[in-house]
Amino acid sequence: MPEITVLGWFHTIIGILALVSGIYALAKHRVLAFSQLSGRLYLWFTLIAAITALMIFNQGGFGPAHVLGILTLLAVFAGYVMEKYSLFGRWSAFFQAISYSATFLFHMIPAITDGLRRLPVGDPIVTEFEDPLLMQFYLLFLACYVVGVFFQLRWISGRSQ
Repeated sequence: MPEITVLGWFHTIIGILALVSGIYALAKHRVLAFSQLSGRLYLWFTLIAAITALMIFNQGGFGPAHVLGILTLLAVFAGYVMEKYSLFGRWSAFFQAISYSATFLFHMIPAITDGLRRLPVGDPIVTEFEDPLLMQFYLLFLACYVVGVFFQLRWISGRSQ
């Protein structure tokens, strides 16, 4: 695994700040929204993390992390459009929750991959992208996303009645 660059450190710190602010926003408001300060912080940090991810090429070229960066940008954009313009009426809040929450999933996949491929230094837990441990984490994160979105949609549905 190549050494982490200054850009890599910046990207990592911004990503951690995004996750912390996103967890706080979800705990306080149950949904992520640009209209909330904590949600706005999460989304700005997420945008910066996604953009910086597109500038990191330590694996030899365009790869899965870049695809996740692009998906993150699209999810933030879609969520923002749904929040700001309510294109689908009351359904917009559901699409907003699905989109913004997807960015959490998109944060966690490269975070666990990079973390397990780097740590502990000199003897990383995972050496291959296809490692079964990584696949189990990906499935766990996907399950957490599905469960989290289910509860958000249920809360939104109850709130709008």
